[in-house]
Amino acid sequence: MQVSPPDCVQVHRCGIVGMGCVFIPTRMKVVNLKQAILQAWKERWSDYQWAVNIKRNFPKGATWDYLNFAEALMEQAMIGPSPNPLILSYLKYAISSQMVSYSSVLTAISKVNGWLINVTAASHLLEDFHSFLNQHVFQFDGFSRELCVKSLLEIMDMFCHRLNCHGKAEECIGLCRALLGVVVWLLQGCAFYCDQLRELGPSASTEAILRACQERLHGLISSTKNKALVHIARLEDPGSWGNVEETMIAVTDGLCNVPNETLRTSIEETLALVKSIPLMLSAQSEPPAHASFPSVHAFIMLEGTMNLTGETQPLVEQLMMIKRMQRIPGPLFVLEIWKACFTGLIESPEGTEELKWTAFTFLKIPQVLLRLKKYPQGDKGQDFTEDVNIAFQYLLKLTPLLDKADQRCNCDCLGMLLQECNKLGLLSDSNTEALTSKRNEDREFAPRLKTAENANIQPNPGLILRAEPTVTNILKTVDADHSKSPEGLLGVLGHMLSGKSLDLLLAAAAATGKLKSFARKFIKLNEFPKHISGEGSKSASVRAQLFDISFLMLCHVVQTYGSEVILSDPSPSVETPFFETWLQTCMPEEGKTLNPDHPCFRPEPGKVESLVTLLNNSSEMKLVQVKWHEICLSTPAAILEVLNAWENGVLSVEAVQKITDNIKGKVCSMAICAVAWLVAHVRMLGRDEREKPQTMIRQLVTPLYAENTMQFYNERYKNTRRVSSHYCYPQSSVGRRLSLAFFVLSHTAFSVVIMSSIMEHMCADVFQQTGAMLRSPIEGQEPIAYRNLLPPKEPIHHSLSKQFQVVLRKGWVDSRALHLFESLLNMGGVFWFTNNLIKELLKETRQEWATRVVELLYSIFCLDMQQITLTLLGTILPNLLTDSAHWHNLADPPGKALAKLSVWCALSSYSSHHKGPFSARQRKRQREDIEDYNSLFPLDDTQPSKLMRLLSSNEDEPVALSSPGDRSMSSSLSPSQLHTVNMRDPLNRVLANLFLLFSSILGSKMAGPHTQFVQSFLEECVECLEQGSRGSILQFMPFTMVSELVKLPALAKPRVVLAITDLNLPLGRRVAAKAISAL
Repeated sequence: MQVSPPDCVQVHRCGIVGMGCVFIPTRMKVVNLKQAILQAWKERWSDYQWAVNIKRNFPKGATWDYLNFAEALMEQAMIGPSPNPLILSYLKYAISSQMVSYSSVLTAISKVNGWLINVTAASHLLEDFHSFLNQHVFQFDGFSRELCVKSLLEIMDMFCHRLNCHGKAEECIGLCRALLGVVVWLLQGCAFYCDQLRELGPSASTEAILRACQERLHGLISSTKNKALVHIARLEDPGSWGNVEETMIAVTDGLCNVPNETLRTSIEETLALVKSIPLMLSAQSEPPAHASFPSVHAFIMLEGTMNLTGETQPLVEQLMMIKRMQRIPGPLFVLEIWKACFTGLIESPEGTEELKWTAFTFLKIPQVLLRLKKYPQGDKGQDFTEDVNIAFQYLLKLTPLLDKADQRCNCDCLGMLLQECNKLGLLSDSNTEALTSKRNEDREFAPRLKTAENANIQPNPGLILRAEPTVTNILKTVDADHSKSPEGLLGVLGHMLSGKSLDLLLAAAAATGKLKSFARKFIKLNEFPKHISGEGSKSASVRAQLFDISFLMLCHVVQTYGSEVILSDPSPSVETPFFETWLQTCMPEEGKTLNPDHPCFRPEPGKVESLVTLLNNSSEMKLVQVKWHEICLSTPAAILEVLNAWENGVLSVEAVQKITDNIKGKVCSMAICAVAWLVAHVRMLGRDEREKPQTMIRQLVTPLYAENTMQFYNERYKNTRRVSSHYCYPQSSVGRRLSLAFFVLSHTAFSVVIMSSIMEHMCADVFQQTGAMLRSPIEGQEPIAYRNLLPPKEPIHHSLSKQFQVVLRKGWVDSRALHLFESLLNMGGVFWFTNNLIKELLKETRQEWATRVVELLYSIFCLDMQQITLTLLGTILPNLLTDSAHWHNLADPPGKALAKLSVWCALSSYSSHHKGPFSARQRKRQREDIEDYNSLFPLDDTQPSKLMRLLSSNEDEPVALSSPGDRSMSSSLSPSQLHTVNMRDPLNRVLANLFLLFSSILGSKMAGPHTQFVQSFLEECVECLEQGSRGSILQFMPFTMVSELVKLPALAKPRVVLAITDLNLPLGRRVAAKAISAL
């Protein structure tokens, strides 16, 4: 056989490969494919005979695709205006006998439109074929030859319904590219024939071939598997996808030329299918049918009860996370938020907690909804304002809930909320008016509990809304320079201390994010009295009152909202304010351990002796030149001297009582400092040693005038005010003296109440430990909210189980339950708390109840999501999965419910743990347990474990992968390594370990409930994906785990494979292509 020069030559690692010839150095012959094809055509070989002869001249074990065999056959078959049937039969036989891959055939088809055939050059090869073309150069457009196009479509019909590839990853990527190329080719065909209809007019044959192209494209893309492969090719080659988009525009423009309406509609549907390819991962299952979502309700209850000072944006992101994970419709999502707010208003204890809930509902939640409105919505559904409107319409149907809230707040709560939402643009004027009108109609039939006594009481919502601008005004007032006349500040502080003004202002500041600024102003006021310069008795009195009031306010803020709003970031160049120092070293807080022997409690002996002498007599305290911060630091040492004297028999009970009364009669801050030290001291003593220190605490906490305290001060307050009213000129000396006396009495009355409340909060835990009573209840005074919730003499395990069963039967978590759960969490620890609640989940054998438990536990775990997630994923799940004795607990439905809960916790923690510090309530617990993960999974290269090598490689060695050849795909390689994720982070390490465990379970020969758990875990990860996300926690999954997952029927789905692999990485795309091609 004569060998002609090759048409083109390219270098390949096995030799020199060309379109026309191949040269293989050892035991291989030179074969000219074109001449072999022509010889077969001349001699009219059958397809079987041709295959036998061609294989004789080709070495065993090599691949025909290297020779572009399919393209060579197709080029020779399509050389004329109609296909050559004999050569076409050779191609079909090659396809049927798998001599050529599907990808090579599709690639050849997609190139047909670009061929440029010089028939004169080819005529000597086909002497008796179309001899009239011998003297012409024929350049053609492939789509103009309808017979050839029909033949190509028929070839596609042979295998497009069963496309697969079981070869290497590169071959699978080649199939993806080929599919994308043939999509472009079919779209170009549709555009060509639409244009033909425009130029040549209606034609049945043109419509027929157009319909044929449309049907093949529709059939190709309607397969989820094929769509997934095209999706991978789109990411692999963005330029080719640009060709798809351009061609789709051309087809869309040409649709107006298609006279057949049915055909036009079919083409539009096909184009919609192609356009949906980039959105494959955004398609989610139908939302749940139920209308109640306990997790949203409980999370709002948690935020309103324990985290009023929290920033708004994290709250918004957490709500959106819950909405996405549970696929909650927008109106029902907003409705659940409002239901929780009204429930919190109704059940909150009177006093500070009620004001906090009012501020949360009327100030913070409207701002949260405003952020939600601006938040990018993944569902691209209706406008968020319409969701708010529909939610209010649903809320109007809950008449008993609204009526109960109106009775509690003594006003039209919904009407005020509607006005606030309207101001923020969350409701249109027409919708606001319609909703208000409907509520007014319903209120006419509501029960009226407004009596003559409470008719004059201003509703809390109105007070809170008015307090918001007042906070801003007070901040401006305090910022002014009062060094020359500090008396002006006393008037402002006097108004703040009256009634419930302080709690109103603090609640409004907390809900609007201004509390920290508010607290800084109090710190500034507390520092102001430290500067003494030639003062008289009057200025000394003002200075003492400024220190005392600011000290009381700061203590009240700490106990109500946490120390985080007080403490500032440490700076070596700035002196730490006195109150911050005292707060960190002396003030008792929940979960904080104090050292009563701290050096700050040991001032100069001379100062202590003078203070003890002062406390021993009832004479008035000289205020001039007194340094109040030194008095506060000396008070604990003085109390220690008194306590030692009493215990050694030097002082009697009566003498100690006189001293404690003198302390209370001086300034409030002294009594608070004394109780703070005594509480720290008592905590270090045994039960038998606590009697006398606790007696001193009782003496200090008990007001001087017992239950008549407020009555006593109020009477003096009224008398002074009556006298001062006779003086029309307050600027006179008598008027100024009476104004100051008026302020002192009013300040004293309310300061005593605040002081008593502060001291009770400080020592409540100490007395609860021994079951002792601090003092007998005072009529008219509210007990401390959410204190002493745990039943006495009952094991905490029973308390936890009993409370959870109450919550489960009720279907939602209330504020009291949240505080009780937090107490149990603090008392039992994170592992004990999480482990026992997981046991409650595994008890449920009914699907409906297991789902409810998941939603309730997720909201309860929000008490400390980070720590609980580390414990759940790092300890509890591995124990359940590795011990066969526990596998029966993982059977469905509790096993699937546990998988859902684990995914929710992992996603929530991973999305938030890099965005900020721990919240106030989470800081109460010690964080040293995070270090436990350093010993559990040590970063040490000497460890033989594969996990240890995996974790250690990321921190010290940057890993970059551009192609699979750069690094072998070991069983532990995961996308997180290629992204160089910090594996010293505990959560990252726990997730990496968990997925390695999953991979080990899937690769083992034993299947069971633990295998089903892994499947459920991955299914929930896929369900919780949002558009554009790669699953975040799924980046810790080893690449080799994908091939094991597709062996499970429930996970052998193209969309699942796309979701669990990181398609942003070249290796991830190859892994996904290989897995999907084999389905």
